[in-house]
Amino acid sequence: MAQTQIRIGGFGGQGVILSGIIIGRAAAIHAGLNATLVQSFGPEARGSSSSAELIVSSEPIWYPYVKHLDMLVVLSQDAYNKFSPALRPRGLLVTEADLVKPEPPIPGARHFVVPATRLAEELGRKIVLNIISVGFFGAVSQLMPLEAIERAVKESVPPGTLDLNLKAFRKGWEAGEQALKQAPAMA
Repeated sequence: MAQTQIRIGGFGGQGVILSGIIIGRAAAIHAGLNATLVQSFGPEARGSSSSAELIVSSEPIWYPYVKHLDMLVVLSQDAYNKFSPALRPRGLLVTEADLVKPEPPIPGARHFVVPATRLAEELGRKIVLNIISVGFFGAVSQLMPLEAIERAVKESVPPGTLDLNLKAFRKGWEAGEQALKQAPAMA
């Protein structure tokens, strides 16, 4: 596997950093890959810009910072506006259905829309929209097996929330699989 550069962006309180931790843990501990994680967030606890940058590779990673994104997951409009120009041609773009309007669209991107907020509301807790997004991303990216990411979710979420988070992860994964089936084939 060549290096895959990933950024997850949103605002504080959406669980962006935890999403990056889960994906990095899944890669490095459960999928036998190498991974780096660099996180960035504003000084405010909630509402400020937040992002997690990951590099996942089967080879050693010598530089931990993302330069040209292969995959971008955005949960806020500000994150889309800020990070979308760095997405490579034909890169994978995942946007949250209710919070992000991809304007201007990115020509050639493999764009998937996750209704994470709505799916989280169906589960009764909007706070799990990040775990739904992780599941969705895992399914559409096909970067790692479901089992690797699910184990990382189990190890990363707060005690007492495991059942809810596993339901959220599976709901996101199923939505991602459905989106993949409906996506046009890339040439």
